[in-house]
Amino acid sequence: MSLSPYDSYRPPEEPRRTRRRKNRTPGGGAFRRGGGDGSREVAMVPEPEFTSYYGRPIVKAPPWDSKIAAYLFLGGLAGGSSVLALGGHLTGRDVLRRNGRLGALGAAGLGTIALVADLGRPERFLHMMRTFKPTSPMSLGSWLLAVFATNAGVAAAVEVDRMTGERLPLGPLRPVLRVMETPTSVGAGVLGAPLAAYTAVLLGDTSVPTWHEMHGHLPFVFVSSASLASGGLALLTTPVAETGPARVFAVAGVAGELAAMRVMKRAMDPVAAEPLEQGRPGTWLEWSERLSIAGGLGALLGGRRRWVAAASGAALMASSALTRFGVFWAGKESVKDPKYTVVPQRNRLNKRRAQGITDDSITTVA
Repeated sequence: MSLSPYDSYRPPEEPRRTRRRKNRTPGGGAFRRGGGDGSREVAMVPEPEFTSYYGRPIVKAPPWDSKIAAYLFLGGLAGGSSVLALGGHLTGRDVLRRNGRLGALGAAGLGTIALVADLGRPERFLHMMRTFKPTSPMSLGSWLLAVFATNAGVAAAVEVDRMTGERLPLGPLRPVLRVMETPTSVGAGVLGAPLAAYTAVLLGDTSVPTWHEMHGHLPFVFVSSASLASGGLALLTTPVAETGPARVFAVAGVAGELAAMRVMKRAMDPVAAEPLEQGRPGTWLEWSERLSIAGGLGALLGGRRRWVAAASGAALMASSALTRFGVFWAGKESVKDPKYTVVPQRNRLNKRRAQGITDDSITTVA
C-alpha cells in the first residue's frame, strides 16, 4: 500500500527471501547445521581489510628528498669530528685536532647548504631562528646547528691561521681568537653528540609509520653512526701515529650501531620494519652493515698500517652514509602503502586489549 504519491518514483525492490526454519534438537533449540550448540557467538561480519580512500596514502609524506638525507649524514659527521677534535686538543695530538676541527666545520657547512637548498630560499633558514620552541625538535635543531657552527668556525679559524703561519689579515682579532680557541673547541665538542642525535628525534616525531616506530632507539643508531663516520674520516686523513683515539671511536661506533639496529628492529612492529629490509633501503642497510664490519675489523686489526687505515676509514664513512640514506628512504617508502599505517595501529590496539585496557581506543601510542 502506497503512503505517499512519491512512492511511485522509487525503483522496484527485490523480493525478500523467506527464512527457512532449521532442524532443532528435541530439547534445546540449537541448530544441528554446522554442529553448533547455540552457546557460542558466530562472527556475522568478516574482519575488515585495511584500505584507504581510493588507495591513496593515509599519511602525507614530508616533502624532503636526498638533500635532507645528506644533511643527516653530514650532521653526524660534523658532531663526531668535533668530539675527536676536542680529544686531540686535550691530549696534544695536533694533526688529529686540526683535521677534526676542519672536518667538523666542513661537514657542518655542507650540511647547512643542503638544508637551505631543501628549504628553497636562504631566508627561510633565518626565519626558523626567529623563535625558540623547546617542544619542537626542528626549532631546537636549528638553534643547535647555529651555535655548533659558530663554535666550530672559531676553532677552525684558529687552525687555518696557524696553518698559514699567522699570515691571515686578522689584526687585533688574532689574540681574541687565541683566547677563544679552547672554549669554542669545548663548546663544539659538547654539542657534537646532540647534533648527531637530534635528527633522529626529528624523524621519530613525525607521523611517518616506520620513523615513528623507531623513535625510542633511532638516536642510539644515529649517534653510533656518527661515531664510526668521524672515526673513519680521521683514519682517512690523519697519520697512524695519532689515530689511536679515532680507532677506538670507530670500533665503538661499529659495535654500537650493530647492536642498536638489531634491538630497534626487534622492538618495532614487524610490519613497520618491512621497509628497512626490502627494496632499495633494505639493500643500502645491508651493505651498510657489511662495510661497517669490514671497516671496524680493519681499524681494529690493521689500523697501524696507513693503507689499511685509509681503506677502513673510507668503508666506515660509506657505511654511515648508507645507514642515514637507508633509514630516510625506508620512512618515505612506508608512507606509500596504507598497511604500514593501519596494521601497526591495529596491532597496538590488540596489545592494549590483551593487557586489559578496553575502555578507550588509543592506537597511536606504543
